[in-house]
Amino acid sequence: MSEMQDVQKIVPFEGSKLSKKEQIATMFDNIAYRYDFLNHFMSMGIDIIWRKKALNYLRSIQPKTMLDVATGTGDFAIMAEKRLNPEKIVGIDISEGMLAHGREKVEKLGLSNKITLQAGDSETISFQDKTFDAITVAFGVRNFENLEKGLAEMCRVLKPGGKLVILEFSNPTVFPIKQLYNLYFRYITPLIGKWIAKSQEAYSYLPESVKAFPQGEAMKTILNNVGFQAVTCKTLSFGICSIYCATR
Repeated sequence: MSEMQDVQKIVPFEGSKLSKKEQIATMFDNIAYRYDFLNHFMSMGIDIIWRKKALNYLRSIQPKTMLDVATGTGDFAIMAEKRLNPEKIVGIDISEGMLAHGREKVEKLGLSNKITLQAGDSETISFQDKTFDAITVAFGVRNFENLEKGLAEMCRVLKPGGKLVILEFSNPTVFPIKQLYNLYFRYITPLIGKWIAKSQEAYSYLPESVKAFPQGEAMKTILNNVGFQAVTCKTLSFGICSIYCATR
């Protein structure tokens, strides 16, 4: 439980009276206009490769209906439409600022009939039990105010035999990647965030939230505890990122 409590204590704005959920929504509203650019810039484009690898885990089930949780500006939902060609994808997020940018992208691509982006909270998903064939989350679960509650909700709305795929940052353990990663994340990332997105808080929060987040076996145990089966964890790029895959 200590890991769960640690990650819930990590917030973007220390001293704020807002809940973690409210702070996360505010933070993403503030950086929405630069979020896509910064994602690709700071990962040197590797995040696109990670996303493609994560979606490959869903090819075998050929999902018709998908839910993208913490969809942000809809990048992962758009990529899922291209690579998996489902009939319908719903993306939910608590940041209206991010969703507004996402809807613009979806409309420009002519995908409004297949992708719907709407306000929604991972801890109270407004869909009936057993609605979706597949659920995806890219770089969003560590921002949940209550991780177990959010994961349990995803399990509830997933059809039996359906798959959950989570893509999330993790802490590399191999020398010298670990040292370089910590240096980049702790000192360079906040400076880039301050310079480009005018938000040092958001990009100082990032390394702290990754450090506190339960990873590997700890995360697999949590997924099992909330009802998922066949849980796997695959690390990418020397452990900088992890893909968790689970079945209901």
